[in-house]
Amino acid sequence: MNAILSARPRRPIRDLPDELVSQIAAGEVVERPASVVRELVDNALDAGAASVTVRLLAGGVRLVSVEDDGAGIPREELPAALRRHSTSKIASLQELESVGTMGFRGEALAAIGSVAELSLLSRTPDQATAFQLDGRSGELRPGARAPGTTVEVKELFFSTPARRKFLKSDATELAHCVEAVRRHALARPDVAFAIWHEGRLVEQWRPATLEQRMADVLGAELLDRSVPVQYSAGPIRVTGRAGIPDAARSRADQQFAYVNGRFVRDKVLAHAARSAYEDVLHGQRQPVYALYLEIDPSRVDVNVHPTKIEVRFRDSREVHQAVRRAVEDALAPPRAGAAALVTPASEPPRPQAPTSAGWAQPRMDFGPAARNRVSDLAALWQADAADPQRTEPASPPPALPAGEWPLGRAVAQLQGVYILAENAQGLVIVDMHAAHERIVYERLKRQMDTSAIASQPLLIPATFAATPQEVATAESSVAALRVLGLDITPFSPKTLAVRAVPTSLAQGDAVELARSVLAELAQHDASTVIERAQHELLGTMACHGAVRANRKLTLDEMNALLRQMEETERSDQCNHGRPTWRQLAMHDLDRLFLRGR
Repeated sequence: MNAILSARPRRPIRDLPDELVSQIAAGEVVERPASVVRELVDNALDAGAASVTVRLLAGGVRLVSVEDDGAGIPREELPAALRRHSTSKIASLQELESVGTMGFRGEALAAIGSVAELSLLSRTPDQATAFQLDGRSGELRPGARAPGTTVEVKELFFSTPARRKFLKSDATELAHCVEAVRRHALARPDVAFAIWHEGRLVEQWRPATLEQRMADVLGAELLDRSVPVQYSAGPIRVTGRAGIPDAARSRADQQFAYVNGRFVRDKVLAHAARSAYEDVLHGQRQPVYALYLEIDPSRVDVNVHPTKIEVRFRDSREVHQAVRRAVEDALAPPRAGAAALVTPASEPPRPQAPTSAGWAQPRMDFGPAARNRVSDLAALWQADAADPQRTEPASPPPALPAGEWPLGRAVAQLQGVYILAENAQGLVIVDMHAAHERIVYERLKRQMDTSAIASQPLLIPATFAATPQEVATAESSVAALRVLGLDITPFSPKTLAVRAVPTSLAQGDAVELARSVLAELAQHDASTVIERAQHELLGTMACHGAVRANRKLTLDEMNALLRQMEETERSDQCNHGRPTWRQLAMHDLDRLFLRGR
């Protein structure tokens, strides 16, 4: 290899040809037909379009046509629209630092035109006719269309056949194009979108409310299996919907994050959202969400990458905290009390409409008498019940109307594992260990607050060769490490020594623990790392402190657990992410026994 390099004659430094410069730039902007769709729809929305139509041939390789009914481009400005770094959206550095449009770089049309055959047909409302510009020849001639703009891109990568070979099948490229429009449609419910492929209508979304647009684009099931997000903190506002833990998927393909209407892939937002699900998701399941972040444009830099899909925040910590808090607050209320049904005392409970298993259940605003009963039952629940021969009380439990409490009244215990309860909808099945584990866990979290984790000094410090970043993190995070029960100090300029570890982890690998914590502290805010570590330790404690399987409970104890579940945040999942209860509605039970057939 070195021989080949040394044999190469030296070339003089010189300017690249304009065409080659354009094709290099196009490589950053145009990756596949979906990139063209994204850029052209951006321009249509910036032009004030109320309707956008995308037409494709061969998955967008042979043709991408985007039609809009926006403001149009004046005849005299059409040639400038195809020149590099020509734009109407910004004119100064100050405007660049507070971009309020989807596009702003003035690169897209020039980049597309360098790797495809491009033409523009546009008409402004005050022009008598439209004008068409051929991107190759520069010829400008009259055309016919209503006010607005049509951009046609034919034979993508015809001038760079090597890049065309990297494209996938037509079906795959079509799927990417549809996904690009879906992302826009979720951000702009006020705009109508239509996608045609080979003359066939593939997708169409009419103007609607945001919730209706979410249902249209992501499926009505999303609304049934998600909760609204509404949160404001200083200059930041977070809205949207967060999927309930039961709606989580094996892939992260239903995660949509927007900043001021722009779809982005951002590690800060993704980590913040995922961390809000930390102790309610099972295993490696991925949450579902559509989150909209509104922030002062001057506090976010969108000029990070030519594709404009990446952003950089001035204060990433405040953004992370706002998004995490927004999703946590949305998920916190127990779903057993999410949809209130308050039946007047003079009326018998009315049958309720069927709901999906484990989701919307009625809520009851407990009055003083009910709260007193809950306190009495909670005391019974917390009493020691070591006697395995314990039997049910001879007298029946107090009558609890099925419609009064969301999780109903306990009627039996199954195999020492599940509690069976009756409510207005039908049958509720509760995993008593998982449910009590969450109750204990949330109680421990409240009790611990900001207290430090107990640590145990090591008889022999564990030393390890550290990177400069690890040394710097250890020196700058002494207080955070102490809260975590860790004592990590420099042993030499390139070596760190672990002198103390959390008591509950004393038998683990001290070096591996130190390295993982330092990596977390280097990447994320210290308070987030501390909270996560504390919660992991508390989760272990809660698991050991929760009622074990095969313990017999009285009906009073079962009812006390149900009442605590209704009032405990995140009680629908244990802290390992497993569900704690399921609802079988009467129609589900009727179906099992073929009733009504």
